[in-house]
Amino acid sequence: MKKMIAVVGVAGLLIPAAAFSANIFEKVGTFDGQFLKIEVGARGSAMGGAFVAVADDATALFWNAAGIARIDADKSELSLNHANWPADLSFDQVGYVFHVKKIPGAFGVHARALSMQPMEETTAYQPYGTGRTFDAGMMAAGLTYARSFTDKFSAGVTANFIHEGLADLSQQSFALDIGTLYDVGTAGMKIGMAISNIGSQIKFIDREARIPSIFRVGTSATLMQSADQKLTGSFEFSHPPDNAERLNMGAEYSFRKYVFLRGGYNFNYDSEGVAGGVGFHFPVSVAGMADLDYAYTDMKDLGSAHRFSLRFQF
Repeated sequence: MKKMIAVVGVAGLLIPAAAFSANIFEKVGTFDGQFLKIEVGARGSAMGGAFVAVADDATALFWNAAGIARIDADKSELSLNHANWPADLSFDQVGYVFHVKKIPGAFGVHARALSMQPMEETTAYQPYGTGRTFDAGMMAAGLTYARSFTDKFSAGVTANFIHEGLADLSQQSFALDIGTLYDVGTAGMKIGMAISNIGSQIKFIDREARIPSIFRVGTSATLMQSADQKLTGSFEFSHPPDNAERLNMGAEYSFRKYVFLRGGYNFNYDSEGVAGGVGFHFPVSVAGMADLDYAYTDMKDLGSAHRFSLRFQF
């Protein structure tokens, strides 16, 4: 029965990939809230964004809400993430996962923002500047709850508040994320599914637009394991509403659970390709551990993106 579930799960992930060859109409530029697509965390990004079926740390608040249910019930996690984004933009995220006594499951809170440095205001009559500055930014904050219903299956949901601002204009909206994670029981294989940004339309001035609800499904498995080494592979299929279907593949190699090497590739993306990174796991106190991770992503014509993450377990 376990083998049958594994085969069906893998087949279900491979069949949608055939859609890559289809000649479809891509609704590029027709959705708002594009910053909601920016990946959180150096670890997942270094694995080519194939993380929905891994999702075993605090960055699961972005990738798959069900993943925080897998964090040790006696531990809390704080995750700090920063990305140097093209066009001199900065992307930052903080996430915290904790447990409440006598309540099963795990809770999480997070906030993420895409920001820019202030720019000088110009007009048709004052092309060299008015002496004033303006900025723009986008922010999302949310609350997550997840729990394991069996020793193999967990599910989670996140409620998000979304804010966008440009100069003295702003708009707000709400969205939901849902996710599930299932342990197949063979070769450490897991199947993950998540739907992000299920929400209402956003109205900016007099125009309305939808936010990009993204469906992700993927699998991960242990490809090699010994006393000192472990190799995990993962791949993921995603369907954004305003672009072609995408495939992400990645791997993570760990040595003695202290040093990690990661690599991956983003298939069928307009501006993202090869990815890679490194991570270190080290003690910071008698009962606390920390992870320092770095990821590089080739953004093709846009240059490159560099991500840095720091995670504390206590």
